[in-house]
Amino acid sequence: MIHIGTCGFCESHSRYYRDFDAIEVQQTFYRVVQEKTLERWRKEAPEGFTFAIKAFQGVTHPPNSPTWRRSNVKPSKGVGLLRPTSEVLHFWRLTLREAEILGARFILIQLPRSFRESEESFANAERFFELMDREDFEIAVELRGWSEKSVKRFVREFEVIDVTDPLVRIPLHKGETNYYRLHGRYENGKIIYRHSYSDGELQKTRERVLGWNKGESFVFFNNSDMCRDAKRFRAMMNET
Repeated sequence: MIHIGTCGFCESHSRYYRDFDAIEVQQTFYRVVQEKTLERWRKEAPEGFTFAIKAFQGVTHPPNSPTWRRSNVKPSKGVGLLRPTSEVLHFWRLTLREAEILGARFILIQLPRSFRESEESFANAERFFELMDREDFEIAVELRGWSEKSVKRFVREFEVIDVTDPLVRIPLHKGETNYYRLHGRYENGKIIYRHSYSDGELQKTRERVLGWNKGESFVFFNNSDMCRDAKRFRAMMNET
């Protein structure tokens, strides 16, 4: 089965729940979200709707990341990059709590380019995954700027879902569930979020998602025209 959604609510909640069957919650990355807000979202969602939440940036992003400017938390020196510090583990527990309240299925760990392809990063990740609690959540990891060889080693060693853009490469993890994020186009290694997908790009995405599907696939759009593009993609998928 193929599930389609966007990274964040791209329209009113009531309309979104009619149009899509899954969402990747972005607010949990930037801010600590109030429990009553998460409870309200869970209660208003229809039965069978899937929530994924993005882990708080204290787990993934160092204190010099510009993303902290949008946070309601002041970062300390020990945050980010999966370092097995008390701060990182604290923010992971906070993310777990938010996922529990929301009734999420997935937790996305989106790592920045400053999480470099190195043995130091592997060592930090190894200790982090030893110390952290997954509970019953499926963990999806997006690595940016890594070679396919190292991505394959990472996702299989730590038993996580390899998050990819289907227009870029095939997922390299084991397991029956695929998780895709479509950010826009790429120029010189940089993501250009201001992008509307062409019919050809969406058709190619459709072919790859279907061709690589094992059990379930989740396709989340994260570009500037994500709501329109996700609906266009959903219409293409309904034609199969």
